[in-house]
Amino acid sequence: MGDARDSDIRDDAPLTASKRGDAADEATAALVEPKGDTLIGRTVTINRPRAELYAYWRDFAKLPSFMDNVVRVDVVDDARSHWVVKAPGGKTVEWDAVITEEREGETIAWASTEGADVPNSGRIDFRDAPGGRGTVVTATIVYDPPAGVVGKLIAKMFQREPAIQARRDLRRFKQLMETGEIATAARTRAAREEEKD
Repeated sequence: MGDARDSDIRDDAPLTASKRGDAADEATAALVEPKGDTLIGRTVTINRPRAELYAYWRDFAKLPSFMDNVVRVDVVDDARSHWVVKAPGGKTVEWDAVITEEREGETIAWASTEGADVPNSGRIDFRDAPGGRGTVVTATIVYDPPAGVVGKLIAKMFQREPAIQARRDLRRFKQLMETGEIATAARTRAAREEEKD
């Protein structure tokens, strides 16, 4: 019996999660301006129309409504925005971002500008789910953690690491768009203390 795998067959997993060996390189290459060396990708299916999800995400000032670590996004103009994001130890990091590619209802890609506290780039892709089941939303992000590997370890300990946050943020986005609210658990004392800072 011959090998059933064919290198030309593509799965429908996001490139960052594909079992194909070259998929991570392909995902990084898909970013117009890859900034960083840590690649993460997350996907969620949301039972809402693609145009609705795209429009909500494209209004960057709304992103803190479901992105837990984002303090605020100041929209500078149609292509530029300023981000303030929580970091470990009650600190924040900031950067300016520029849209590098945009296809209405399908894709928003960005890259941080020079001097960013956390150099990053990425893209959000929206595509129709099979069988009319809503929209598949895929986030692909490349970033350089502050303080390198040590900074990444500290961020993980404080639950501020982008891979952890991307998964949680997409889950909250799904809840918000499907139900109009985000389910919350009781806040821990540590979380309440951090919010005071």
